[in-house]
Amino acid sequence: MAEISKDDVLSHLKTVAGPDGSGDIVSLGMVSDIFITGGKVMFSLTVPAERARELEPLREKAEAVVRAIPSVEKATVMLTAERKPGAASSAPPPRPAPAGGNGHSHRAPAAQQKPAVPGVKHIVAVASGKGGVGKSTTAVNLAMGLKSLGLSVGILDADVYGPSLPRLLGLSGKPELVGERMMKPKEAFGLKAMSIGFLVDEDTPMIWRGPMVMSALSQLLREVAWGNLDILIVDMPPGTGDAQLTMAQQVPLSGSVIVSTPQDLALLDAKKGIAMFRKVEVPILGIIENMSYFICPDCGGRHDIFGHGGARKEAERLGAPFLGEVPLHISIRENSDAGRPVAVAEPAGPHAKIFSQIATKVWEELENPAESGRRAAPSIVIE
Repeated sequence: MAEISKDDVLSHLKTVAGPDGSGDIVSLGMVSDIFITGGKVMFSLTVPAERARELEPLREKAEAVVRAIPSVEKATVMLTAERKPGAASSAPPPRPAPAGGNGHSHRAPAAQQKPAVPGVKHIVAVASGKGGVGKSTTAVNLAMGLKSLGLSVGILDADVYGPSLPRLLGLSGKPELVGERMMKPKEAFGLKAMSIGFLVDEDTPMIWRGPMVMSALSQLLREVAWGNLDILIVDMPPGTGDAQLTMAQQVPLSGSVIVSTPQDLALLDAKKGIAMFRKVEVPILGIIENMSYFICPDCGGRHDIFGHGGARKEAERLGAPFLGEVPLHISIRENSDAGRPVAVAEPAGPHAKIFSQIATKVWEELENPAESGRRAAPSIVIE
C-alpha cells in the first residue's frame, strides 16, 4: 500500500470550492494540520460559528474527496467553529440532568460513560496546573519506578502541542501498524510508549482546535496495541483547559497524580488541577513536590531555591496523600536530555530510589485504597 502524504491530501482538497464558491478550502486557510496514520486521515475545517450548520455539506464533500484517494481507508473531517470576539452563542444553555427527590443527579455508571482500554488494568493521569514544573520528566521516571516494581507499564504522551516523550525516552520514527487499524507502541527500557511526536516532525507546530486534539488523543489511546498492562501512565497537557477536562471525563482513569513545585504560584495552579479531577470524580492518588530542594555539589549544603514543603502542606490541607520530594539536580536534567531517564541511567542512585518509593505509594493507592486512607472523590449534587 502506497504511503499517503500531506501534499497528496492537500492537492485533492484544492478541488473543493470555498463556502461561497470562490477559491478553495486550502487557499482560504480553512484546513487544519493534517494527521495521517496508516490509511487514516484526519483534519478539521475552520468555519464561522454562525454558519457551521449550513456548511455541513462542505465537510461531507471534503471527507468524500479524501476518502477517494488511493490507499486512504478512512477519512475523518470535523468542523471547528470560530466565533468572533463578543459574539453571543445561539445555542441554548445546557440543561442540568434531572434530579431525584434526594437532590442527587441521575447519571449512567462511570463504566458505561468511559469504555475501558482492553488489557489495561489501571490508567493514571500525571498532571500539573501549569507548565514548567517538570511534569513530563516526573511522569517518565514514575513509569520507570513502577517498572522496577515488576509491573508491566506503558506511557501515553497526551500533550499534542508539546510532546516530550520522544526526547525523554530517546525514541523516534513512526510506529508500525498491527493489522488494519492498530498501531504498535514504541518501546524503550521495557516501557511501552505512544506519542503524537512519533507521527509528526519535531519542528511541526500542531495548529489544531479542541475537537481535533481529542480525536487524535482517542486514537493514540484506543487504537494502540498496548497488550496487557498493569498500569498506563498518561502524561497530561499542563493546565486545566478543554483538552484536559475532556480527557478526564472520557478516559477511565483510576486516579491522578499532581506534580507541583514548592512556590505559591505553582501551588495555586496545582489546586486548580486537583479541583478539576475532583469535579469529574477522579481520585487524587497524591501530590509530588518536584524541584523540592538543591544539594550543592561543592559544599554539600542544602538550598531551598523555590521554598520547601508547600506541596506537603497543601496535600495535608486538601486531605490528599503526599507522595514525596524530588530534588533539583543536574543529573536528572542531563539524563532526560540524553533520552535516558535517571531511573534507568543511575538505577542504584538516590534519585532512582526516590522515584521507586513514589511508585510504591502510587501502586499501594491503586491496589489498596481503603488501607491507604484515600478518600473517594465527592459526588456532585444539584440542589
